[in-house]
Amino acid sequence: MATGVKEVLPPALTSTSDPPPVFDGTTRLYISYTCPFAQRVWITRNCKGLQDQIKLVPIDLQDRPAWYKEKVNPGNKVPSLEHNNEVKVESLDLIKYIEENFEGPSLLPDDPVKREFAEELYSYMDTFTKSVFGTFRGEGDDKAAAAFDELEKALSKFDDGPFFLGQFSLVDIAYAPFIERFGPYLLEVKKINITEGRPKLASWIEEMEKNEAYTQTRSDPKELMEKYKKRFGV
Repeated sequence: MATGVKEVLPPALTSTSDPPPVFDGTTRLYISYTCPFAQRVWITRNCKGLQDQIKLVPIDLQDRPAWYKEKVNPGNKVPSLEHNNEVKVESLDLIKYIEENFEGPSLLPDDPVKREFAEELYSYMDTFTKSVFGTFRGEGDDKAAAAFDELEKALSKFDDGPFFLGQFSLVDIAYAPFIERFGPYLLEVKKINITEGRPKLASWIEEMEKNEAYTQTRSDPKELMEKYKKRFGV
């Protein structure tokens, strides 16, 4: 999916940065450039061609401005979407909200069977991430293996395309930031190749690499690797 838009990304706001004019009618997406949850919403914005309608406001999570918690999100987390004088949170809710409330290419199929499967895959997300993090914490390689086996099985359900619902959808957006981080870390630290014996997953990753709306949101892999190594004591 080509966006045709090459954004000049603004610098992240810090504790010394002035707040934007909140609730002035501008739609703003508050993110961190390295947060996988925020990246989901950022990808969705890009896929729907909303770069002009939804302004990116990056936050430095290591040096957060006090006004962000006071004026925008009392939970002091990203992502947050400021729209119609309200602030909405939670990444899975936000990607659905953008799909339902903004113009642009549809990111969900009409097929009710596929929509039902989408909800199943959203629900599996927590189990997937917890299982992989279990392997990161040394609880056994089988945890991550089983999680990625489930994804391979899910990618085999429909045969009309290489994505989770056949055609590209919000489900792919939901999983992409995590697979982007988990794959390289497992390979470098655990010597586990997530695509070995999983041809559907290998094809999915290859297709995602062609999606400009996604690749424009990717962080420096070395930076992500160092964050995980620090987090998991490697």
